[in-house]
Amino acid sequence: MGKPPRRNKGSGLALASFSALPGRPQFSVKSAGRMTTTPIDTEERARARAAWRIFSVTSLGVLLCFINSSTLNVALPAVTQALGASPTEASWILLSYMLVNTVLILVFGRLADLVGRRALYLAGLAVFTLGSLGCGLSFSPEMLILFRVVQAAGGAAIITNTTALLTDAFPPRLLGTGLGLNASMAACSQVLGPLVGGAMVAGFGWRAVFLFNIPLGLIALVWAALTLRRLESKGTGERFDLLGGLLSLLLLGGLALTLSLGGSWGWGHPLVVFSMGVAAAAFPAFLLTQAVRPDPLVDLRLFSDRDRSIGYASVLLLPAAQTAFILLVALFLQAAQGKGPLEAGAQVSVTALGMMIAAPLAGRLLRHMPAAVLTRIGLGLASAGTAGLAATIGPAMPPLLLMLWMLLMGLGTGLFMTPNTSAIMTSVPPARRGIANGVRSMLQNSGGLLGTALALSIVTAPLSPASRQAVYSGRLAGFSAAEMAALLGGYRAALWVLCGFCLLALALSTLRGRRRA
Repeated sequence: MGKPPRRNKGSGLALASFSALPGRPQFSVKSAGRMTTTPIDTEERARARAAWRIFSVTSLGVLLCFINSSTLNVALPAVTQALGASPTEASWILLSYMLVNTVLILVFGRLADLVGRRALYLAGLAVFTLGSLGCGLSFSPEMLILFRVVQAAGGAAIITNTTALLTDAFPPRLLGTGLGLNASMAACSQVLGPLVGGAMVAGFGWRAVFLFNIPLGLIALVWAALTLRRLESKGTGERFDLLGGLLSLLLLGGLALTLSLGGSWGWGHPLVVFSMGVAAAAFPAFLLTQAVRPDPLVDLRLFSDRDRSIGYASVLLLPAAQTAFILLVALFLQAAQGKGPLEAGAQVSVTALGMMIAAPLAGRLLRHMPAAVLTRIGLGLASAGTAGLAATIGPAMPPLLLMLWMLLMGLGTGLFMTPNTSAIMTSVPPARRGIANGVRSMLQNSGGLLGTALALSIVTAPLSPASRQAVYSGRLAGFSAAEMAALLGGYRAALWVLCGFCLLALALSTLRGRRRA
């Protein structure tokens, strides 16, 4: 009698839907009632040592990418003032990175499966470092946005490969710990980012925020080239889906442009309508081609399992709330409370500190608790933090109360991300881990893009163009009482929308792990 498909205890996600795919992982069965030392134990120890070396490589890449995004959140008012950027240009300095990163991440995820992860990872580090140099030397908003696009291309290659490299490298027993520490490194970067960014802006000017990446990028590139030199570089031998890649660029690019421009330019603006039409036309065409092509860009069987699909949906919703939450707090502290970049950076880092604590803890708890339970706890904490801030935000808000809400958001995000990522990545075979993580990263980035664009639109909607400029620049000294009330109303409305994202993800997570009747 055949055995039923194996299910991962921590994730509840089945491998059965990929039974016909090449590279499906094989599992051994332990003898009942006794533990024996086998050659597999020695092999696992050697694999663990190699995995920790690869972890050191990916940690540098994560540090490079995430510290950059969090420093810019704090430096944005200084950049806006120095370059004379308009409100639209200030938004694009942030959004251009997320847009391009999101558009390219699917393509790079699939390329990693096809041609190997080493070459793509090294190329990503080199391109990101060059983009940082261009950003640091920029003399206009347009030039800065251009090199942010270059940065984004490099960042897409780095982030797409990071989780796949770790999942390939770590033995199953240590995977949760490895992924948790990886998430903790990302959170540590977000803790350091506002502090480093605030100090650099105060001491050396905004250009130092980008030039700081150059020595770090060179160190990461050299260490990765040395450490990954023995890494298997051979791909699957399948062909790259050029048509699927083109359609994904049109779909994601059109969607990102619509979300980015709709709030500030108006949903009836010709470019917004055009980009919306491009996305609407590309979506069914993309689904159709992926269903019929022999080697699709995105294997639609990734969505055949309900629990995996819930994991993907949740990784869209929570980052939509968390990314915008951090940006809104950073702008609020500088614009409404008159904080300097360094002080604002220190307070914003509380959210990332919570993530840094919770992510590795979740990795250890994953050995003893189902992923579904951990994700629900995390989403509940994030919902509480967002709702608390929405209900109490104001110019005279006590700093400790603000830090409490930020800490809850950070703890919730950390408890959610580690088990959710592990659940998704361990439910697919090695030959699909690049694109599986590409889809996860694309949805996470799309969530950040959606949340940021929507939140900024809601916050500034009641304000005049001049007042919007003041918000982005962190200067509200001339605001009237009515304008300040309108701004606070916008902040509250945006935060309640973000809370809604968290609650929707929590509602979906209650379905996770349940067996179908």
